[in-house]
Amino acid sequence: MLRALAVDDEQPSLEELLYLLNADPRVGSAEGASDATEALRRINRALQSGPGGPEAIDVVFLDIHMPGLDGLDLARLLGGFAQPPFVVFVTAHEGFAVQAFELKAVDYVLKPVRRERLAEAVRRAAQLRDTAPLIPVHEPDPDHISVELGGVTRFVAVEDITHVEAHGDYARLHTAQGSHLVRIPLSTLEERWRPRGFVRIHRRHLVALRHIGELRLDAGTVSVLVDSVELQVSRRHARQLRDLLLRRTTS
Repeated sequence: MLRALAVDDEQPSLEELLYLLNADPRVGSAEGASDATEALRRINRALQSGPGGPEAIDVVFLDIHMPGLDGLDLARLLGGFAQPPFVVFVTAHEGFAVQAFELKAVDYVLKPVRRERLAEAVRRAAQLRDTAPLIPVHEPDPDHISVELGGVTRFVAVEDITHVEAHGDYARLHTAQGSHLVRIPLSTLEERWRPRGFVRIHRRHLVALRHIGELRLDAGTVSVLVDSVELQVSRRHARQLRDLLLRRTTS
């Protein structure tokens, strides 16, 4: 069954589209986004999850005229991904059909949306999803993480990372040479790097145990010195951190 994302800045139109999608038996789930920026964040989570992951999206039903990034802009961005979701444009304007199909849209549905016309767009998306060739997914290098720097992709060794700082859906990786912002939530890195000696010390910080130089206690507060940077340890994580450091020193 299809997993769909509907994007429209007009709430009544979005609600109507979601109602029709959820009523179609070929649609397993349908979520809504009120602008392209919100949609892009949701699609990024889907792409990180992978085609079979719990966050995956198969098809985006996309309005064209929206504030900020419009639907055509978002479709162009999606075209740059290796495995983007299919796109169906849902719009009140007839004049963008040529551009839409140049962007490899599955269908172009005019508003007001008729149930039968939307059902045809769903059928096309489902057929394409079921017949699309499988693209091999390569496992990422566990010893490195890719970062973008001035339009160039570089690979940072995980062992060089001293600590990680949360920035919403992003994370800032700190090394002795500098820092890098990546579009990965801190919780994902915590799960991925726990076997490599990284531990959560605060809701905003993940640290590499091997880079902790000091554990400091001062008037009931706990902090660690990581590569000359002092980071606070929350009460929730203090005991676990002390136990881990003790085991490292006695092993």
